[in-house]
Amino acid sequence: MELARRARAHVARLDLGAEQVAVLDAQAHTARALWNLLHEYFTFRQGRFATLKDCDAAIRAARREIDWMGQLPAQAAQAVLKTYRQAWANFFNPDHPAKRPTFKSRLRTRLAVDVPQARDLQITRVNRRWGAINLPKVGRVRFRWTKDLPGLTRGGPAGRITGARLVKDAHGWQVVFRTQTLIAPTPTVHPGHTVGIDRGITVALALSDGTMREHAPWLRNGEKEHLRRLEKKSARQRRTRPRAEPASHRLARTYDQIARLRARAKRRAVDWQHQTTTELAATFGVVVVEELKITNMVRSARGTVESPGVNVAQKAGLNRSIAGQAWGRTVTLLEYKTSERGGQVVKVPARGTSQTCHRCGHRDPAARDGTRYACANSACGWVGHADTNAAINIKNAVGTPVSGRGDLGVTRSAKRQPPRAA
Repeated sequence: MELARRARAHVARLDLGAEQVAVLDAQAHTARALWNLLHEYFTFRQGRFATLKDCDAAIRAARREIDWMGQLPAQAAQAVLKTYRQAWANFFNPDHPAKRPTFKSRLRTRLAVDVPQARDLQITRVNRRWGAINLPKVGRVRFRWTKDLPGLTRGGPAGRITGARLVKDAHGWQVVFRTQTLIAPTPTVHPGHTVGIDRGITVALALSDGTMREHAPWLRNGEKEHLRRLEKKSARQRRTRPRAEPASHRLARTYDQIARLRARAKRRAVDWQHQTTTELAATFGVVVVEELKITNMVRSARGTVESPGVNVAQKAGLNRSIAGQAWGRTVTLLEYKTSERGGQVVKVPARGTSQTCHRCGHRDPAARDGTRYACANSACGWVGHADTNAAINIKNAVGTPVSGRGDLGVTRSAKRQPPRAA
């Protein structure tokens, strides 16, 4: 039986010294500057897009003429070019949601350096908790060993490491291994049943079988209070800063503390989503969810000067709650995990699912009161949890076409025309 290849990523924390952190920071800023130079050269070259050969020649010339450009390893510089070209390919793809590539800001860009060739890493395991890798121009570095990597552990998964990417977040530098494992072909059909899932705020995930998938707050009470005090502190520090002046070191430290707390909340949210979606993908063969326009749902209610909005603060709080649940990421995780197990995710229209009785089909917006749904049809009178009722309606909507999808004959937008080579 021929085995299938599966590409995945594994994140591990790096144990770096102060000098090594400074070297990686310099490499990441050089990679960002190289992206900006490529973007300027690619888009403003006599009104025509530059070819891959021209961009490669420009990078080589820049590395010879600009001293600080040598801080970035040559392979990492080529990876920047590859990523930049792929960004344009995604933009010109009408089925891809990517936006037009732009310049990268120094303060708002996530620092990252690519190590495209796995042989440069020379990965070894030091002990039960730590492993070691080679990083170009940095040296030998330890990383936290939390999972067996394919092809490196006796009795571990079969496969190999194809490369890595170094990424910096609020907790420091991490290495993201690109892994390729060999797995048995998935079955043609998942043996599990069909389930509808309603995503909400009060209840994170409500299933059509009457069960719920809930989680604790991402931050504990003490952490929430600490975050509130830090945000008030940063507001005071901003008020005392003169206009157009850079942030002070104290304000920067406060921002770093806020970022670490928010990053901790995100880690807990992603961990819960991974565990929950893995359990759902292993249990059910078909998962039905709503086609939600989340970007429109979290739009501000501020309005304009001529027509100011109402309940702006309440809507802002609702937007934060929706963003904190990360509904889109839940569906993304479900899609690839169900497909690996022979299942699928089906999207159905969201209109009326929470206002319609699943038993008799009577629709009344006033029938829902918080988490309680009471059918207004006297002949039915069903009473139960509103999210469970919505999940059953979502399950029953399988086969209903989603509006705005599958329109044939629609031409490509003028802004997404393929580039013309010089």
